[in-house]
Amino acid sequence: MSDTKAPDSSRRSERSRRAIYAAALDLVSEAGYAKTTVEGIAARAGVGKQTIYRWWPANSKAAVLMEAFLDLAEQAAEAAGGDAGREIPDTGDLAADLRLVLRATVDELNDPAFDRPTRALAAEGVVDPALGAEFTAKLLEPQLQACVRRIEAAQRAGDIDPAVDPRIALELLVGPLHHRWLHRTLPLTHAYADTLVDYALRGLSGRP
Repeated sequence: MSDTKAPDSSRRSERSRRAIYAAALDLVSEAGYAKTTVEGIAARAGVGKQTIYRWWPANSKAAVLMEAFLDLAEQAAEAAGGDAGREIPDTGDLAADLRLVLRATVDELNDPAFDRPTRALAAEGVVDPALGAEFTAKLLEPQLQACVRRIEAAQRAGDIDPAVDPRIALELLVGPLHHRWLHRTLPLTHAYADTLVDYALRGLSGRP
């Protein structure tokens, strides 16, 4: 009786899925969103295009890219010892916690694996409101809400003025960061992230 085992279809499917993620991110980085096609993703990944249509039947190209981005974010969070889009650290030191988060954001935005495809999707989201809304809802909003919850905790602890709108407080931190990244006005560094935290907290504390 042969000991040869049948191929593990789940492992094969996972390899194919990973190849599709990588191909989608590579192509959107190289050619932009508009020129990226399901056929191109399939060819780069070494799978049949019907595999993509079967796994992502609705709006396949956008669905593949969105899932690839979510997977990339989850891997980055795991590598940093956290969970993408979930709670951020609450050590009791708000400034230290915010510096940690903003520094991680700087590292992500400076990483070519994130920078190129993120710019491509952000640019497409300007002309395709539906894609832009999906990009925000699935990729950005969970992370933003985690930061909002940390700011709300700081309000309860008396570290931030309770009259402050937590969402606007968050935007004081991440808005300048993304402006510098998007327009490449100056280098995006840890020192810049730390300064944003220092400046913002001076105004948010409500103390003279």
